[in-house]
Amino acid sequence: MEMEDQMESQKRRGISKEDLISERTGSLGCIGWFIVILSGIFTLSLFPITIWFCLKIVQEYERAVIFRLGRITDRKAKGPGIFFILPCTDSFVKVDLRTVSFDIPPQEILTKDSVTVCVDGVVYFRVNDPIASVANVSNADFATRLLAQTTLRNVLGTKNLAEVLSDREGIAHSMQSSLDEATDNWGIKVERVEIKDVKLPVQLQRAMAAEAEAAREARAKVIAAEGEMNASRALKEASLVIAESPSALQLRYLQTLNTIAAEKNSTIIFPLPMDVMSHFMRK
Repeated sequence: MEMEDQMESQKRRGISKEDLISERTGSLGCIGWFIVILSGIFTLSLFPITIWFCLKIVQEYERAVIFRLGRITDRKAKGPGIFFILPCTDSFVKVDLRTVSFDIPPQEILTKDSVTVCVDGVVYFRVNDPIASVANVSNADFATRLLAQTTLRNVLGTKNLAEVLSDREGIAHSMQSSLDEATDNWGIKVERVEIKDVKLPVQLQRAMAAEAEAAREARAKVIAAEGEMNASRALKEASLVIAESPSALQLRYLQTLNTIAAEKNSTIIFPLPMDVMSHFMRK
């Protein structure tokens, strides 16, 4: 029996999705066909009345998965438009094909470097296979929401804080690939995943702000030192030029007087040449 079970499982691994659907849409059996024929005769005998129970309409964005005596009747969902069912043996489930978006509730996650952060996001998905979304999972929408929360925790648990803050696009792409692969058997296509917000603890925010402020102050001091160095070099070159031409110093005096006179103050300045002062200092 174990060997037979193993062989059966291997066979099932090799079959395609169409074969699985064909197994679900197999023969109804003698009793099933007998009930279907009775339902058809009953429908024809009461045709003017039963026509309102047989005709159904689905919208352009909807598809109908029909069950006949508990079995899916076709490999393809019905719709959009009008379709026909037997009132006694058939039932159908409407599936919405429009893109659905939902918010991932804020999740408290411990990153790879042992930092607790609170992260939320948004997921966009749609039903790609109506039959699989009805036959393979009880509630595809609810299952996708729960899987998105666990996937967010699993993906962010492998990232450190710097990667969580800087590589949101990569995290969203990784989540989309994982969700799309996991929900493929449910007939769900995950179109997009986005990380909305990353909330840090207050103490960590203060520490990061202090670190950033210290880094800015260090850069400001380096820039000021470089400016002083460049200014001293320029002054040195200017002093060499003035030393070569003594008359340039007198012109500089006149420019300084012009600048002071433009400010409309009552201060009077009499410039004295440095050589005159040096003459008195020698005596």
